[in-house]
Amino acid sequence: MSWGYIIIAIIAVILIYAFTVYNSFVKLNNKVKEAFSTMDVYLKKRWDLIPNIVETVKGYAQHEKNTLEEVVKLRNSSYDKMSDDEKIRANEQLAGGISRIMALAEAYPDLKASDNYKDLSNQLAKVEDDIANARKYYNGVVRMYNNKVEMFPSNIFAGLFGYKSKAMFEASAGERENVKIEL
Repeated sequence: MSWGYIIIAIIAVILIYAFTVYNSFVKLNNKVKEAFSTMDVYLKKRWDLIPNIVETVKGYAQHEKNTLEEVVKLRNSSYDKMSDDEKIRANEQLAGGISRIMALAEAYPDLKASDNYKDLSNQLAKVEDDIANARKYYNGVVRMYNNKVEMFPSNIFAGLFGYKSKAMFEASAGERENVKIEL
């Protein structure tokens, strides 16, 4: 009879632990979603600034057509229909294109002196700072979530409940390199 109570107690402890772990997964998953949504607001702001920057640069840098077309092509995909992973990849590629466009200002003094360009580049710089801060927060939350998903014994329950590790928002190889403008 005492073995029955011990088995019931063990099952009760396992169930309580499972409920606690499940709730912590839900809580962390919601924090990841919140962090991504915050970052997504800034990514969308940058996305919406691109056409204005491209149009401003076009007038000054006619023969930089390839750089501008690459950015426009990226920008023309439907942002709202992208998955979170697609948004991350598209914005990594877009960041490289923006860096090249911003570097063009160094080669075109008239462009650099343009009030419209200055205003747009200031807006973009602010948005880039906001994105950097949102990325830090997102990556911190994802790190906590991934630790919970990957560490023993919660990893057992993560598998049972269907929780998987999430990708960090990392700088692409292109973002790590210096921008080179050749005229």
